[in-house]
Amino acid sequence: MSLHPRRTGWRFQWATIAWLTVVWVLLWGDVTWGNIVNGALLGLLVTVGLRMTPVDFHGRVHPVGLLVLLGRFAVDLVRASFEVSIVALRPRYTPRGAVICVQLRSHSDLYLTMTAELVSLVPGSIIVEAHRLTGRLYVHVLDVETSGGVEKARQSVLDQEARVLRALASDEELADAGLQRRRRDREVASR
Repeated sequence: MSLHPRRTGWRFQWATIAWLTVVWVLLWGDVTWGNIVNGALLGLLVTVGLRMTPVDFHGRVHPVGLLVLLGRFAVDLVRASFEVSIVALRPRYTPRGAVICVQLRSHSDLYLTMTAELVSLVPGSIIVEAHRLTGRLYVHVLDVETSGGVEKARQSVLDQEARVLRALASDEELADAGLQRRRRDREVASR
């Protein structure tokens, strides 16, 4: 639904307003009519006042892929936390860090951002730069030896991207990235 789109260019983004309202109520920690109304007004103000470029999303959520993404992310968090604590507690050990360049396969800003965020949330790695025009991520790895080397660190970023794509991308986007759904994902989708 738009409000005079030809004259003002404003558009109500109801899903965003609803989401911001929910976040507002959760931040206050109390479900009251006042918090709901104030959250909705704030959501309206943000969506109308802070115009953002639209995010192209042509895929859909694939439940099996999403479970694999979330499960593997949880495993990576635990494993990397343990590895970083070992590096931090080793006496007189100086980690050998590196900044590596990873060329992503997808050309979507959304998938680049999601991959970068998930990689940064895992201890021991952080995104130094994300170049959206080329689809490259520059990742700082805390300790190359603990990560298994530069190529293994690069492959772990590409694996994370593949999990994001299998969880959210359309079949065409997967094919463009040179990937395909896993057999069990296809079986669930065909039911």
